[in-house]
Amino acid sequence: MPTGPVRIKLLDSITVGNLAQQLGVGAAEVVKDLMKMGTLASITQSIDVETACKIAEGFGAKVTIGDDIDEEDVSMLGVIEEEDDPSALLKRPPIVTIMGHVDHGKTSLLDALRETNVVSGEAGGITQHIGAYQISLPDSDDTITFIDTPGHAAFSDMRARGANITDIVVLVVAADDGVKEQTIQSIKAAKASDVPIVVAVNKIDKPEADPSKVKMQLLEHEVVLEDFGGEVLSTDLSAKTGSGLPALLEQLNLLAETMDLRANPDRLAAGVVVEAKQVVGQGAVATALVQKGTLNVGDIVVAGSQWGRVRALSDATGSRLDSAGPSSAIELVGLNGLPAAGDQLMAVTDEAKARSVADVRQALDRERRASQLFVSRSSANQELFLGGLKEGELPTKLVDLVVKADVQGSAEALSSSLAALEAADDKLAVRTRVLRSGAGSITNEDVMLASVSNAIIYAFGISISAQTRDEAAKSNVEIRSFEIVYDAIDDVKAEMAALIRPPPSKQLGSVCGTLDIKQLFKIGAVGKVAGCKVLDGFVRVGNNIRILRGNLVVYEGKLQSLRSVKEAVDQVDAPNDCGISFNDFQGMEVEDRVEAYLPNDENAVFESYGAEKGQD
Repeated sequence: MPTGPVRIKLLDSITVGNLAQQLGVGAAEVVKDLMKMGTLASITQSIDVETACKIAEGFGAKVTIGDDIDEEDVSMLGVIEEEDDPSALLKRPPIVTIMGHVDHGKTSLLDALRETNVVSGEAGGITQHIGAYQISLPDSDDTITFIDTPGHAAFSDMRARGANITDIVVLVVAADDGVKEQTIQSIKAAKASDVPIVVAVNKIDKPEADPSKVKMQLLEHEVVLEDFGGEVLSTDLSAKTGSGLPALLEQLNLLAETMDLRANPDRLAAGVVVEAKQVVGQGAVATALVQKGTLNVGDIVVAGSQWGRVRALSDATGSRLDSAGPSSAIELVGLNGLPAAGDQLMAVTDEAKARSVADVRQALDRERRASQLFVSRSSANQELFLGGLKEGELPTKLVDLVVKADVQGSAEALSSSLAALEAADDKLAVRTRVLRSGAGSITNEDVMLASVSNAIIYAFGISISAQTRDEAAKSNVEIRSFEIVYDAIDDVKAEMAALIRPPPSKQLGSVCGTLDIKQLFKIGAVGKVAGCKVLDGFVRVGNNIRILRGNLVVYEGKLQSLRSVKEAVDQVDAPNDCGISFNDFQGMEVEDRVEAYLPNDENAVFESYGAEKGQD
């Protein structure tokens, strides 16, 4: 007799076995559903509430989450959100994020506003971290907090975080370069955060500058400036000469006044981690924005899965602070480990509870990382278990990486960029797999993981001790150091390219056909003959030839003999079979790839053939 849907209660993480028991199903059924979601977990492993809820609802269960724990405990597991008395809310400075394409002058603009020189200290002249700074307005007690986000494509995640904690976005576009890829990404991030945009058209001092062209390009991306009847403010300026800077500050201040930004300074602090790094002699140092309340030296704080007591606070200039109110950009010393960029920062009153919450979050983080690594390492076996490759899919070769960087945000951004890299030819697909990423020095644990996984360690912006290098050498682990993000990405691309077929050789001419060797024959005085299938284009006597074995070039020369059905011919077109031989090479093997090239002096013939066949 039916009794209605199963009702289960989820308070926190739950093991796979306990969830299966509450649902009244076999643990194998739960494990199978987790595999479909991309998570491999044992019966004794814990899964988070959100995942458990999805699994339970998939079995038709009615799920209740956390109604047996008090409100204080609930708030400790997430973001502390206290209802502030409207009468306690006071005016706070606006938080302004500077966004835009690489080399359009974002950091130079901030330098001009605060009369410093940050960009000269950045590797390659581009900002590769998020910086937070507070600037006092001329002839006023008002201040503005600025966040500078990197413009390189690898830092799109960091740019998105910047937009999510900001009140206003300043979109910097170079007057001599116009709207570019990262400009568009910045516009999307700002719109997703539903914050107003102020456009700063920079570099108007350059001879080739054309601000009107830039403004027209912005229209294509639904950024309608006041010049065209829209609501988006804009200023033409030069960070180099200082022209237009007062107008920009005035626009930001007026916009902030209309937004009526307020916060309660008389409460426990709540904010967000912007960046984190490991500093010798200080330990974990977090750059953070205080959004509510006041953070004091001595406060107990929880930041993501880390906790600690604030030992020191300082501003962007390095000056020590006793406290920091709403919209303050500060560096905090005292956490027991590195939080992730974007983690919520919360001040609490109970040290034991802070430690307990951090311990639970760390356990969940460890289990999640272990599960992700297990899934990643088992991908090949999982494909076989589930039926092997689908039709049209290529076998995949993985390039394993361990990424360590000077700060947490850079490690995350570089890892996400590297994890997205792919390469392929018609025989093999190559992907990257980041086994671990984090901030700080390379540890023996990193070397050990790289050793057992045959991974390469990529060190970004950090020094490597002689002891670490010796340990890596003993374990046959390669460590590659970089100071500029796109150099690291290019190096991984080269590593992947070495596993697939090389690109066509320009020296041999233009590719007119490709063939696969299917059989080998020995014919009297002729020697070894390769029986081939012409895959595309054509092959002709006198073609330059390159033979590839995987990603290795095993022969470059000229085709001497071409046969079709035992008859000597001048040309064979796809998709026919043919026999080929060479006077100076007998080392062909089955499954070798043959590329036929028209010498450069025959390009006209090739182009007419391509036009006829519809090839590029």
